[in-house]
Amino acid sequence: MSSPRSVVPDVDAQQVAERVREVMLAEDHATRALGIAIDEVGPGRALARMRVRRDMLNGFGICHGGLITTLADTAFAYACNSANQVTVASGVSVDFVAPAHEGDELSALCEQRTQQSRTGVYDVLVRNQHGHTVALMRGRSHRLKARQVFATAETSGQGARQP
Repeated sequence: MSSPRSVVPDVDAQQVAERVREVMLAEDHATRALGIAIDEVGPGRALARMRVRRDMLNGFGICHGGLITTLADTAFAYACNSANQVTVASGVSVDFVAPAHEGDELSALCEQRTQQSRTGVYDVLVRNQHGHTVALMRGRSHRLKARQVFATAETSGQGARQP
Protein backbone atom coordinates (compact mmCIF):
# COMPACT_ATOMS: atom_id res chain seq x y z
CA MET A 1 0.00 0.00 0.00
CA SER A 2 1.29 3.47 -0.85
CA SER A 3 1.91 6.16 1.73
CA PRO A 4 -0.69 8.97 2.04
CA ARG A 5 1.67 11.49 0.41
CA SER A 6 2.50 9.43 -2.67
CA VAL A 7 1.92 10.76 -6.18
CA VAL A 8 -1.52 9.96 -7.63
CA PRO A 9 -2.84 10.29 -11.19
CA ASP A 10 -5.56 12.75 -12.23
CA VAL A 11 -8.83 12.06 -10.45
CA ASP A 12 -12.21 13.74 -10.19
CA ALA A 13 -13.04 16.41 -7.57
CA GLN A 14 -14.72 13.94 -5.19
CA GLN A 15 -11.72 11.61 -5.29
CA VAL A 16 -9.40 14.57 -4.69
CA ALA A 17 -11.41 15.61 -1.61
CA GLU A 18 -11.29 12.05 -0.27
CA ARG A 19 -7.53 11.84 -0.83
CA VAL A 20 -7.05 15.20 0.92
CA ARG A 21 -9.00 13.83 3.91
CA GLU A 22 -6.76 10.76 4.02
CA VAL A 23 -3.54 12.80 3.87
CA MET A 24 -4.67 15.40 6.39
CA LEU A 25 -5.98 12.81 8.87
CA ALA A 26 -2.65 11.01 8.85
CA GLU A 27 -1.07 14.00 10.67
CA ASP A 28 -4.11 15.54 12.39
CA HIS A 29 -3.30 14.81 16.02
CA ALA A 30 -5.79 17.33 17.45
CA THR A 31 -8.70 15.80 15.56
CA ARG A 32 -7.81 12.31 16.79
CA ALA A 33 -7.26 13.49 20.39
CA LEU A 34 -10.73 15.04 20.50
CA GLY A 35 -12.38 12.02 18.89
CA ILE A 36 -13.53 14.03 15.87
CA ALA A 37 -14.53 11.94 12.86
CA ILE A 38 -14.57 13.33 9.33
CA ASP A 39 -17.66 11.52 8.07
CA GLU A 40 -18.02 13.13 4.66
CA VAL A 41 -15.97 15.26 2.30
CA GLY A 42 -16.63 16.64 -1.14
CA PRO A 43 -15.67 19.63 -3.25
CA GLY A 44 -15.99 22.64 -0.92
CA ARG A 45 -17.74 20.72 1.86
CA ALA A 46 -17.11 18.50 4.87
CA LEU A 47 -19.05 16.91 7.71
CA ALA A 48 -17.29 16.38 11.04
CA ARG A 49 -18.71 14.69 14.13
CA MET A 50 -17.76 14.71 17.84
CA ARG A 51 -19.33 13.23 20.98
CA VAL A 52 -19.21 15.61 23.96
CA ARG A 53 -17.19 13.96 26.74
CA ARG A 54 -17.02 14.85 30.44
CA ASP A 55 -13.53 16.34 29.97
CA MET A 56 -15.03 18.79 27.42
CA LEU A 57 -17.38 20.41 29.94
CA ASN A 58 -16.78 23.87 31.37
CA GLY A 59 -17.57 25.09 34.89
CA PHE A 60 -21.27 25.32 34.05
CA GLY A 61 -21.50 21.67 32.99
CA ILE A 62 -21.90 22.43 29.28
CA CYS A 63 -19.51 21.87 26.40
CA HIS A 64 -16.76 24.48 26.31
CA GLY A 65 -17.31 26.91 23.44
CA GLY A 66 -13.71 26.54 22.33
CA LEU A 67 -14.27 22.84 21.70
CA ILE A 68 -17.43 23.51 19.69
CA THR A 69 -15.40 26.02 17.70
CA THR A 70 -12.67 23.41 17.22
CA LEU A 71 -15.21 20.97 15.77
CA ALA A 72 -16.50 23.67 13.39
CA ASP A 73 -12.95 24.72 12.48
CA THR A 74 -12.05 21.11 11.72
CA ALA A 75 -14.94 20.76 9.26
CA PHE A 76 -13.86 24.12 7.79
CA ALA A 77 -10.27 22.90 7.35
CA TYR A 78 -11.30 19.75 5.47
CA ALA A 79 -13.77 21.67 3.28
CA CYS A 80 -11.41 24.47 2.30
CA ASN A 81 -8.53 22.09 1.51
CA SER A 82 -10.75 19.73 -0.51
CA ALA A 83 -9.43 21.03 -3.85
CA ASN A 84 -5.87 19.94 -2.92
CA GLN A 85 -4.60 23.49 -2.45
CA VAL A 86 -3.10 24.12 0.98
CA THR A 87 -5.49 26.56 2.63
CA VAL A 88 -5.45 28.11 6.09
CA ALA A 89 -7.98 30.08 8.09
CA SER A 90 -7.63 33.84 7.94
CA GLY A 91 -10.46 34.43 10.37
CA VAL A 92 -13.62 33.00 11.89
CA SER A 93 -16.66 34.28 13.71
CA VAL A 94 -18.79 32.01 15.85
CA ASP A 95 -22.29 32.43 17.25
CA PHE A 96 -23.33 30.03 20.02
CA VAL A 97 -27.09 29.63 20.03
CA ALA A 98 -27.68 26.65 22.36
CA PRO A 99 -25.62 24.64 24.83
CA ALA A 100 -24.26 21.15 24.19
CA HIS A 101 -24.22 18.61 27.02
CA GLU A 102 -22.22 15.56 27.97
CA GLY A 103 -23.12 12.69 25.65
CA ASP A 104 -24.40 14.93 22.86
CA GLU A 105 -23.32 13.91 19.38
CA LEU A 106 -22.41 17.12 17.56
CA SER A 107 -22.09 17.38 13.79
CA ALA A 108 -20.54 20.28 11.91
CA LEU A 109 -21.46 20.70 8.26
CA CYS A 110 -19.22 23.12 6.39
CA GLU A 111 -20.07 24.44 2.92
CA GLN A 112 -18.16 26.80 0.67
CA ARG A 113 -20.02 30.03 -0.14
CA THR A 114 -17.45 31.60 -2.46
CA GLN A 115 -13.88 31.18 -3.65
CA GLN A 116 -12.26 34.16 -5.37
CA SER A 117 -8.62 33.71 -6.29
CA ARG A 118 -6.94 32.76 -2.99
CA THR A 119 -9.75 33.92 -0.65
CA GLY A 120 -12.75 31.80 0.33
CA VAL A 121 -15.77 32.11 2.59
CA TYR A 122 -17.37 29.10 4.26
CA ASP A 123 -20.34 28.58 6.57
CA VAL A 124 -20.46 25.89 9.25
CA LEU A 125 -23.63 24.71 10.98
CA VAL A 126 -23.14 22.78 14.24
CA ARG A 127 -26.10 20.67 15.35
CA ASN A 128 -26.76 18.11 18.05
CA GLN A 129 -28.18 14.62 17.56
CA HIS A 130 -31.73 16.02 17.68
CA GLY A 131 -31.03 18.39 14.79
CA HIS A 132 -31.05 21.47 17.03
CA THR A 133 -28.60 24.20 16.07
CA VAL A 134 -25.83 24.67 18.64
CA ALA A 135 -23.55 27.11 16.79
CA LEU A 136 -22.97 28.89 13.49
CA MET A 137 -19.51 29.73 12.24
CA ARG A 138 -18.35 31.72 9.24
CA GLY A 139 -14.78 31.08 8.17
CA ARG A 140 -12.54 33.04 5.85
CA SER A 141 -9.77 31.13 4.14
CA HIS A 142 -6.52 31.92 2.39
CA ARG A 143 -4.90 29.56 -0.14
CA LEU A 144 -1.14 29.40 0.04
CA LYS A 145 0.50 30.08 -3.28
CA ALA A 146 1.52 26.97 -5.28
CA ARG A 147 1.16 24.48 -2.38
CA GLN A 148 -0.76 21.24 -2.57
CA VAL A 149 -1.85 18.84 0.14
CA PHE A 150 -0.60 15.91 -1.96
CA ALA A 151 1.39 15.69 -5.18
CA THR A 152 -0.34 14.81 -8.44
CA ALA A 153 1.29 13.39 -11.55
CA GLU A 154 1.50 16.91 -13.01
CA THR A 155 2.93 18.58 -9.91
CA SER A 156 5.13 15.92 -8.36
CA GLY A 157 7.79 17.77 -6.37
CA GLN A 158 6.38 21.24 -7.15
CA GLY A 159 5.00 22.58 -3.87
CA ALA A 160 3.24 19.57 -2.37
CA ARG A 161 3.52 19.11 1.39
CA GLN A 162 6.52 17.07 2.35
CA PRO A 163 6.42 14.22 4.90
